Amino acid sequence: MLTHDTKNNRLIYQYDSEQLYIEPWGPNAVRVRATHLPEFPTNLDWALSSELRPSTPVPATIEIDNKVEGGKLTNGAIQASISPRGKIIIRNTNTGKVLLEEYMRNRKDPIDPKCSALDIEAREFKPHPGCDDYHLTLRLESIDRNEKIYGMGQYQQPFLDLKGVDLELAHRNSQASIPFAVSSLGYGFLWNNPGVGRAVLGKNVMSFEAFSTRVLDYWIVAGDSPKGIVEAYADVTGKVPMMPEYGLGFWQCKLRYQTQDELLKVAREYKKRNLPIDLIVIDFFHWPLQGEWKFDPVYWPDPDAMIKELKDLNIELMVSIWPTVDIRSENYEEMVAKGYLIRTDRGIRNGMNFQGETIHFDATHPGSRKYVWDKAYQNYFSKGIRVFWLDEAEPEYTAYDFDNYRYHLGSNVTIGNIYPREYARAFYEGQAAAGQQNIVNLLRCAWAGSQKYGALVWSGDIASSWESLRCQLAAGLNMGISGIPWWTTDIGGFHGGDPTKEPFRELLVRWFQWGAFCPVMRLHGDREPKQPQHGTTGGAGCLSGAENEVWSYGEEVYKICVKYLDIREQLRDYTRELMREAHEKGTPVMRPLFYEFPDDAHAWTVEDQYLYGSKYLCAPVLYPGQKTRSVYLPKGTWTFFQDGAIAGDHGKEYIGGKTVEVDCPVEIMPVFVRA
Repeated sequence: MLTHDTKNNRLIYQYDSEQLYIEPWGPNAVRVRATHLPEFPTNLDWALSSELRPSTPVPATIEIDNKVEGGKLTNGAIQASISPRGKIIIRNTNTGKVLLEEYMRNRKDPIDPKCSALDIEAREFKPHPGCDDYHLTLRLESIDRNEKIYGMGQYQQPFLDLKGVDLELAHRNSQASIPFAVSSLGYGFLWNNPGVGRAVLGKNVMSFEAFSTRVLDYWIVAGDSPKGIVEAYADVTGKVPMMPEYGLGFWQCKLRYQTQDELLKVAREYKKRNLPIDLIVIDFFHWPLQGEWKFDPVYWPDPDAMIKELKDLNIELMVSIWPTVDIRSENYEEMVAKGYLIRTDRGIRNGMNFQGETIHFDATHPGSRKYVWDKAYQNYFSKGIRVFWLDEAEPEYTAYDFDNYRYHLGSNVTIGNIYPREYARAFYEGQAAAGQQNIVNLLRCAWAGSQKYGALVWSGDIASSWESLRCQLAAGLNMGISGIPWWTTDIGGFHGGDPTKEPFRELLVRWFQWGAFCPVMRLHGDREPKQPQHGTTGGAGCLSGAENEVWSYGEEVYKICVKYLDIREQLRDYTRELMREAHEKGTPVMRPLFYEFPDDAHAWTVEDQYLYGSKYLCAPVLYPGQKTRSVYLPKGTWTFFQDGAIAGDHGKEYIGGKTVEVDCPVEIMPVFVRA
């Protein structure tokens, strides 16, 4: 039975126990929701915040024929139709082209060309015994085997085009699940469910699963270009703040500066060498115990003086904040009493046993968010620290174990996929209340909508290897398409790498060159061999790696790093404008070629190049010993960029629409400038 809810201009389908809503949600977009519960839980907006819901310029129209045609909702360039027996097809109204069609193989509709005895439902709700939630599967036709799909967040694999890929919808260290996809067929699709699950973007069938949920919820928009689709998605999920000035330059980091004296020596050396540096990081275990959000006075005896000196050097300080609370910490008993810690359905309350027995604070609890922020404000923000590294402390511990980690918000949802967003929200709310406008929260993971909380996502604890480097290029580009324009990588990788070894030095150079053309340029890693232990109390047991400054890799590497630090500085004004575009429109800072050249069929196939904004075409060197490489130049006029100026064959212009061979000795990463 199909009805028209005129109050909400919503098309409603009801059959047996299923209720389904189709409604306009922004220009050229519709939202589809369904449940088998007696009452529809309409308060679960997740990424589609009601306050961000744009009004449609032209009211959507609804037509209903319960006997033959079924129902149709038309909203600008998109039309959603549903048959009398519940099959949904989404079309572009301007072209008539089918964008999405549910995969249904049953005998409910004998006149459906795909009528089948297989008995497979498009929307399958498998109830969990004794619960009011379901294992949900949505199945979709693979309309075109040549379709290309991008986005979906950050995964440790080298494929930019995700068609044919099987993806876990869960957070892990170095994996950020953001289930928004952009298709070459002209649509954007958001699986608006924070439950842990799976996405299969197959050539025969596509499917999205949530292992524990009460509602099917997705959003789809029709668009003429990837740019229009991504910007429409940003309109309904939120945009990043304006990047502060210190986010435009170079960030120095390592695992970890163990003492105040060590950190200040590094900062002074950068200034002594007259090297560009905007920010330096104090990483984890600078605290007495986890859950005590303050400096350990044994190793950081005078934070006020340290911060003042850094300010005088014009260097911002970032501090790492972990969500874990040690059972021995000074705040543990109070947080237990007030219900500020996540709970377990069974067993002891223990989420992690790294450097102590700990449990995470509950970032979905408003009181818990305020409590942790107030501690951070007192010990960090009030001293002049404005930038926070919100390390989720190995998010896989709260990502997929939905039997043990569950939070009830009118629905049983695993805390894993919503947790990073709420974690950033805690610090965004606190900083905003303290009067800060341009907020940066460095995060290991994110979910749809995290961008509006100042989320700068980094690539996590990745390997120091060429294979890993290739994976990060795909990860960064797909994160931008997923609505997270602020993204960065550990230059050189995180795990291992000896600064005295030539093979690693080459890798570091190529990574550093690419890092100069990433949204945020950040040198980080746990180098070999480990440093000796400093002290026996507090966080001293968490050893740090070898030196990781630009002068730590020998004179040849140092000269190349200085060259690319200078290039990054020359790009500052340009980068600022890219950040403004991201803030105002949601536009990615680093973009696949097809984003700016959607009519160029070959641009959709290039996976080892990208555009930094719309002007600079970057071709990172991704293999050891490589001295030349092929570069595809889209249509237009291009010139070679080197040493921060137009160079290359005495200013010779390259005519695009073809592939060229260019030299790339170790001191050069090929970059072309668009005329």
